[in-house]
Amino acid sequence: MEFEGVAFFTIADLVKPKADASHVFFKSYDGYSTNNPLDVCMDDDVLIAHKWNGKPITAEHGGPARVIIPKRYAWKGAKFVREIIFLDRDLLGFWELRGYSNTADPWTEDRFAAPSGIAEI
Repeated sequence: MEFEGVAFFTIADLVKPKADASHVFFKSYDGYSTNNPLDVCMDDDVLIAHKWNGKPITAEHGGPARVIIPKRYAWKGAKFVREIIFLDRDLLGFWELRGYSNTADPWTEDRFAAPSGIAEI
């Protein structure tokens, strides 16, 4: 699979989040949401993709834009991206509120976690 888009760190450079920003919350057109620590999103392989295999990403595959975070389980990368919010705290997204891991590290098989009481927006 070959994705094309904008590196997340480029977006952060343009937006210039406040110094206290520690997390990123992604909201989708379909109501989905997910969260990630800002330092995870700033990795050099995180992408807001708008093309897949040389063509615009269709709605069927998460277009017009989707988040690609290769070092996290797929639920951490939102499809149908509508909004990117820089936050000074962590907020649980759709699957995290339903018991999925908040860190989603595939290398440690971190899939499920007990609810932590972090709020949703």
